[in-house]
Amino acid sequence: MRTNNPAPAKKYIWVLIAFIVVKFLLQYVLIHPEFDLQRDEYLHLDQADHLAWGYISVPPFTSWISYIIRLLGNGVFWVKFFPALFGALTMLVVWKIIEELKGSLFALLLGSLAILVSVILRINILFQPNSLDIFFWTLLYYAIVKYISTQNGKWLYAAATAFAFGFLSKYNIVFLVIGLLPALLLTEHRKVFAQKQFYFSFGLAFIIILPNLIWQYANNFPTVSQLKELAETQLVNVKRLDFLKEQFLYFVSSAIIIVAAFIGFIFYPPFKKYRIFLGCYLFTIALFTFMKAKAYYAIGLYPVLIAFGSVYLETLTVAGYKKYFRPVLMASVAGLAVPLILIAFPIQSPSEIHKNNKLYKALGMLRWEDGKEHNLPQDFADMIGWSDLAKQVDSVYKNIDDKAHTLVLCDNYGQAGAINYYSSFKNMNAVSFNADYINWLPLEKEIRNVIQVKEMNEDDSARTRERPLFDSVLSVGRNNNPYSREYGTRIFLLKGAKADINKRIANERDRRLRR
Repeated sequence: MRTNNPAPAKKYIWVLIAFIVVKFLLQYVLIHPEFDLQRDEYLHLDQADHLAWGYISVPPFTSWISYIIRLLGNGVFWVKFFPALFGALTMLVVWKIIEELKGSLFALLLGSLAILVSVILRINILFQPNSLDIFFWTLLYYAIVKYISTQNGKWLYAAATAFAFGFLSKYNIVFLVIGLLPALLLTEHRKVFAQKQFYFSFGLAFIIILPNLIWQYANNFPTVSQLKELAETQLVNVKRLDFLKEQFLYFVSSAIIIVAAFIGFIFYPPFKKYRIFLGCYLFTIALFTFMKAKAYYAIGLYPVLIAFGSVYLETLTVAGYKKYFRPVLMASVAGLAVPLILIAFPIQSPSEIHKNNKLYKALGMLRWEDGKEHNLPQDFADMIGWSDLAKQVDSVYKNIDDKAHTLVLCDNYGQAGAINYYSSFKNMNAVSFNADYINWLPLEKEIRNVIQVKEMNEDDSARTRERPLFDSVLSVGRNNNPYSREYGTRIFLLKGAKADINKRIANERDRRLRR
């Protein structure tokens, strides 16, 4: 084995630029144009109109990006640009970690390729907090690498800042810190607890996240209630063995690199001082497994391991390794990723995917949360039918004379957000009792008419509850796309309110908030 010389900062910059260009291209071309945005994206985009230090669904950072997207025109290009950007920044940070570990061209190539074709590519096609979450995990690890390498206290402040903004992106980063603390105590790095800079940096992080904590307190900690509901309705169904299996599947193309990182931590002397990352991984994975976490919660653990593994694999001096095994290793990382990319991305049209869905069925990807088999994987079905729904609601709204006193009330946040995103009537403002929309109900205006969007496949007789409250209740639309998760959703027009609809809606809102 050998120790590499540092890669000059600018010597291989063209390689990094090439990877980043390919990264951005893939994030756009791997989605068939027949697919809309995904339901969560519409909610996050609507937060730009309701800026706050917290939300029921997510911390505030995503809303800041949404506001920038709104300023840039709110087009799909920019919605896709920012998760791709944070994916590219994750790649950049991995590159910088490899440089700090004295990795040269092969390690830089291998690490960048592994990040490019990993599950992070799939995460980055959606405008969700997950892309931010992975980036800030990786940035925090980079700060720790720099601190261990230089013993410069400024990197403690950098780590604290990365944690704070990661916290404001997704609370998931707390688990990184929980896994990191016992790893610190079990290594020589526990001496950091005796340094005042550690506590000053902790104070900096606290100041940055304090506005969100105040918001949580002022709103009775809705995130705690949300986590409890998540644990009772979704995490309870997660199998611990499935969680561990999916860790392998997510990074199957770079599994040898991750294993190499573990070997390097144990046997490669220059990595001895970095064994804290091995401990942090083991403690965090154990915590996630115990809590029955969703598999993607742990993705942020792997970029730093890929950096270490790539550097360790570069140090190997086995006979013929450079000439034969290095090219084979690079080819295998790319080759193993191809079938996963073809399955994980909606590259074909919905009808084509349905026609060729045998592999999806064999892998269990057609079974949704309801336990039934469907035409498409649930993630794909969540990206279909939204623009058509908005067009139907628009056609109804256009023919209402009393628009100023008309409310568009939806069953879920996806419907409300999609209508607001695609509608040509920007003053219509669809809402819901679901997610953050429950706090955005426009109760200050008198409601006389309601366009109701319902998750159902029933006839008009199902509207018996609303009929006594309005002069007329008409079925005016329906989602007939069999590939959409919203298939069967109905649109009703309720005209001429006979009762105080505002009061009824306010009472329903208060009832749901108390639950």
